[in-house]
Amino acid sequence: MEERIVKFIAALRAAGVRVSVAESQDAWRAVERLGVANRDTFRLSLRATLVKDADALPTFEKLFPQYFGSAASPLTNPQGDLSPEDQQKLQEALEQLMQDLARQLQQLLEWLLSGRGPTGDDLQKLAEQAGADPSGRLTPSSARRMAQRMQDLLGWDQLQDLLDQLWEALAQAGMDPATIEQLQAQAAENAGRLAEQLGDFAGQQVRDQRVDQARHRPMQDLLDRPLDSLSHADMDALREQVRRLAARLRSRAALRQKRGKQGKLDPKATLRRNLRYQGVPFEMRFRQRRLKPKLVVILDVSTSMRPVVEFFLRLLFELQDQVQKTRSFAFVDHLEDVTADLQTRHLDQAITVVLTRLPAGHYNTDLGRSLRQLEAEHLGALDGRTTLIVLGDGRNNFNDPALDTFGRLGRRARRVIWLNPEYPAQWGSGDSDMLAYAPLCSAVYQTRSLSQLAEAVDRILG
Repeated sequence: MEERIVKFIAALRAAGVRVSVAESQDAWRAVERLGVANRDTFRLSLRATLVKDADALPTFEKLFPQYFGSAASPLTNPQGDLSPEDQQKLQEALEQLMQDLARQLQQLLEWLLSGRGPTGDDLQKLAEQAGADPSGRLTPSSARRMAQRMQDLLGWDQLQDLLDQLWEALAQAGMDPATIEQLQAQAAENAGRLAEQLGDFAGQQVRDQRVDQARHRPMQDLLDRPLDSLSHADMDALREQVRRLAARLRSRAALRQKRGKQGKLDPKATLRRNLRYQGVPFEMRFRQRRLKPKLVVILDVSTSMRPVVEFFLRLLFELQDQVQKTRSFAFVDHLEDVTADLQTRHLDQAITVVLTRLPAGHYNTDLGRSLRQLEAEHLGALDGRTTLIVLGDGRNNFNDPALDTFGRLGRRARRVIWLNPEYPAQWGSGDSDMLAYAPLCSAVYQTRSLSQLAEAVDRILG
């Protein structure tokens, strides 16, 4: 049971549910006190300690029965309502039918017509024989393919022909047609339930494989890999790392704030303050600094930029307590204010809305138009305490880059930071206007990987 609980917590994390170490410890304490004898009490104790967001409840309820009992209904015994005479006829017909059948088909018929479904060991052996997905990808469709291979190993494609032979043999033996019809209905129901059990078990196996792969993959390798080259499993693993990176960045920001509370020595204010002491500096005066920046963020949500935008928003969300105020805008061929979406929705839902609110077309990016729209409609968002951040590749589809507008926006802001996932060698190639934008920025950072993105965010907060 201990190993199953560990796998269950790992599966929750792999599915995107945030479970901290402290919450895992709380779950263990709850299980130690309440036990596992009562299934509902056990489920509620895990749910109360591991789930903190209402949006995570469906994931919990879906995974729980797959790790602590099948989500499918148990098989029923079709022979329970048969008379002893009919039971004897069924046994004789089965013995005659099974003489020339393979062992797997014999096992399948026995499960369906006895109500004794496969044990955990039986399912594990089938899964091992089915093997890993030949494509090498661990996706939701991998579970369906594994379940299909498990059915193939049992000879599922021959099942209907065998059952038809069985019903014909029972009819020849003189069994009542109504009884045969009842057996047919119960066998069909058991077949559906068994298929569901195989699907649930295959899904659990695929999730366990994904968790194991994430554990054994060097995390630093993932952190340094380009975000646009990651698989779905790699993206899931990195989403879990975002919170750890954010915690590290928050610690650095807190240290800067602690050091910045006193501020830097202000020589002029110190001299003025100590004039009454004939210039002897008895009282020191310090220049205070605002450590939490105000941000205006412009996000390129075209198809090539979406992985970078997603992780930038996740980092920004986790570090929102380190920012005084944030206004967010998204663009492809025009600009839209997405601040309300990010403030009022759950993070995952907000990211989905932001990334899909502006449908990406083919070669329709127009940053210049978006910059002019920002100046015309949202100029009040920028002032001398604001950091303007542009997250984009600087590719403008050969449209007017609006450099004069960008220059005016930059002069109005405290500083301008550009985050670009492309290599510097690509700047200026094709429709890239990055070489023209770069001189107008206070700093330009390459953000091709999550580690580069985290470093850039750390510098912005600093």
